[in-house]
Amino acid sequence: MGALPWGDISAREAEVLAAVGEHLTNAQIAGRLYISARTVESHVSALLRKCGASDRRQLAVLAAEAAEVGARAEDAVLPEARTSFVGRDEDLDAVRAALDTSRLVTLTGPGGVGKTRLAVTAAATVAPRFPAGVVYLDLVPVPPGQVVTAAATALGVTERPPRPLLDSVADRVRGRAMLLVLDNCEHVLDDVGALVEALLRVGGQLRVMATSRERLGVMGEEAHAVPPLPLGSAAETLFLDRARGVDRTFAAASALVTEACARLDGLPLAIELAAARAAAIGVDGLLTALGDRLRAVVGARGGEARHHSLSDVLGWSYDLLEPAERALFRRLSVFAAGFDLDAAAAVSPREQPSTVAHLLGRLVEKSLVVRRGTDRTRYRLLETVRAFALEHFAGDEERDEVLHAHLEWASRVAVELEARLDEGDRYDDVVDDLRAAFARTDEQPDPVAHRLGRALAHLTFARGSFVESRAHYRAAAERATAPADAVRDLRSASEAAQSLADGDDAFDLLLTGADRAGDERDRAVMLSLAVTLATRFVGDFRHKVPPARRAGLLARAERIPVEDREHAAVLATARAWQAGADPAAAIEAAHDADDPTLLQGALDSANSAAARQGRLREAYRIARERLDLLPMLTRHRPADGIEMFDLFHSVSSGAVAVGDLPGALAIAARATEQDPVNGDYPFVSLLKYLAPLTLSGRFDEAIELGERAFAEWRAAGAPLLAWLAPSVQLLELATGLRGDHGLWRARTLEFAGHTDPRSGSLAATTAFVEARLSVHNGHLIDAERLVRNAFQDFTQPWYRAYANAAGAELAVLAQLPDAEKRLEQAERAAEENDWAAACVARARGRFGGDAAAFRRSREIWARIGARFELRVTEGCQ
Repeated sequence: MGALPWGDISAREAEVLAAVGEHLTNAQIAGRLYISARTVESHVSALLRKCGASDRRQLAVLAAEAAEVGARAEDAVLPEARTSFVGRDEDLDAVRAALDTSRLVTLTGPGGVGKTRLAVTAAATVAPRFPAGVVYLDLVPVPPGQVVTAAATALGVTERPPRPLLDSVADRVRGRAMLLVLDNCEHVLDDVGALVEALLRVGGQLRVMATSRERLGVMGEEAHAVPPLPLGSAAETLFLDRARGVDRTFAAASALVTEACARLDGLPLAIELAAARAAAIGVDGLLTALGDRLRAVVGARGGEARHHSLSDVLGWSYDLLEPAERALFRRLSVFAAGFDLDAAAAVSPREQPSTVAHLLGRLVEKSLVVRRGTDRTRYRLLETVRAFALEHFAGDEERDEVLHAHLEWASRVAVELEARLDEGDRYDDVVDDLRAAFARTDEQPDPVAHRLGRALAHLTFARGSFVESRAHYRAAAERATAPADAVRDLRSASEAAQSLADGDDAFDLLLTGADRAGDERDRAVMLSLAVTLATRFVGDFRHKVPPARRAGLLARAERIPVEDREHAAVLATARAWQAGADPAAAIEAAHDADDPTLLQGALDSANSAAARQGRLREAYRIARERLDLLPMLTRHRPADGIEMFDLFHSVSSGAVAVGDLPGALAIAARATEQDPVNGDYPFVSLLKYLAPLTLSGRFDEAIELGERAFAEWRAAGAPLLAWLAPSVQLLELATGLRGDHGLWRARTLEFAGHTDPRSGSLAATTAFVEARLSVHNGHLIDAERLVRNAFQDFTQPWYRAYANAAGAELAVLAQLPDAEKRLEQAERAAEENDWAAACVARARGRFGGDAAAFRRSREIWARIGARFELRVTEGCQ
């Protein structure tokens, strides 16, 4: 029934709906909720209208669905509360009420007033109202310009160039009753405002709750100023709770606690910091310290009325630190997302690690640093505390030294993580700092920055973040100290672009690398790679590279003398793809270079050549040979990731092309587990099942997976993957043979980006599907045209034998005068395809009543698992 319009249903209506789901009468509901039966009747009528239900029974079904999605909503991932939530009952009610009437609610107030805690608590209590869930995004580590990327990550959206990422994010919230919590927006107000406006424009059921020190400035925004905790109850309760969290035996006179809270203006963070200190020096000692500080503040303002802020409290805490503690406190502000002891020591090059450990412990005790974790201890500065520390760090005489130390640390950690990619246990802890350190570097030669950028690019590629990886590789090239390093970075950036099926950018990056090459050898390699890319993966290009230009690039590469074996292998492979040279030379050169990645590309050129010449079984054999070499590849390397993706596609296509349906299903299962691109394109693995399942007669399974794959493809931004469209088109055959009529012709054209199903890469599958359905349905009026289409000169070889076989059987059933000729043609093509051989044998049996031909057909159908076609054949005799 689709997503419920939950955002339009009030809390009371939700209670009534839940009771209807329990099949209670109006009287029973009235008794449970302490309202009148007439009021219940009114709520039920409203629910029927809002939910589009025709009667009470259907409303009960909706209630069950709501309970299920509500349970999921309760699992919303929100920051874990490690301390009790004190006070704020009125504020909590106000925020919940605001979310009922406003689509954007912003909690405003100074740092430390409790905006985040209130937002998280409110989100948890209203989560059941949002069947699509609650999504929380902390913007603290997010720099300007990266808000949309951070939102995409939080929402599980992957960028699919050339489609703008914001459009994909908007699609994710469209039509979904979801609550998006954007925390700590003050440093990226413009970016957040633009994002929220775009999402609210398309997400009619979306609610946004933001926290910021000031309004977002978006039309329709309802701002809720979060006040300090009131004295006389909540403030004192918070003080005592936090003090006893440090010392369980803490006790103090209520009047002294009230005075302390009053001097702290009821600001929760200030109270928490002071309470922790009071546990050590007592409330009387705390009041003495506060008195000194307040007099200094008032004196500095010329006797004006006392005004306390979080800065005052943090300034007081800072002033209480010893000089060495202050220095470390300032240095720690450089970390964007937490740190461990090793990191703290790294940005303290003038101190011994033992000294840093001691100082860090003192800062934890004074609540300026938060410790978390048990097995692997990490620390962080609260955002507002870090902002205060950063202000002091800005004028620190050690600032440049510390920033360089942070960069050195980030570079070292990135390289260490790169060496242990399969572990990945620290990646999430440090990646924000790696990004921040690299972003601070200038676009100029710097060996440390280059080392960090290249390692970060590799790490993000290994995590499936191909867009980010490409950007880091490109940026690393700008920081390279040698032309050879820049060329290597640009080559990797191109490979990351190829993983996104962005052939145009991948091609341009290779040519840029050729232009920046410091020697002729590197220039020749980059030119050769560009030629191979533009020929081999032509389906990835929005603007195909003309043959003349490819030939010109190859000629330029050939004019440069070969210097080494890799150079020779890359050039030989380019010749095999572009100039039609003997693939054996490319394979031999790759073997000589002892490069498994280059060997994959050379073997694929032989695979492609065999397929073009109609030697499908030979093409399949070569593809299986490539698969046998899979263990030689490293899935985390961009170049190897491309080859893994391609070889699974080649083996799958080859298996279908020769009618090895069990083999095709097996490779689909293996690709699901091992294809490194599955993380970005999960639907690709599903597509590999569609042809063998349909040809095997397992129509329901094929259609179910097809629906999932098509939905995932659209959700991924509908990337250009036209070469996979024939698999989608086979579902038109599945629905037709099952007796249904679906939309798969139109969906195939959408997937392929085509308007004519009878041309290009779709021509053979279209001819096959139309001829086979005509045979199945007995519609022979247009048989002559369909048969002629089935025997045209197809540019795509993989389904030629299928089209020929189905066309020959149609010619026999329609008793066309050239039926014998068509059978002979199909029999020649069927030598390369078991499915086609069985189909042609059945057609031969029908043509002359040949029992042996029928028997041969049944044997092949049984062997390849084509159960539907086997039943058809058994019914022909």
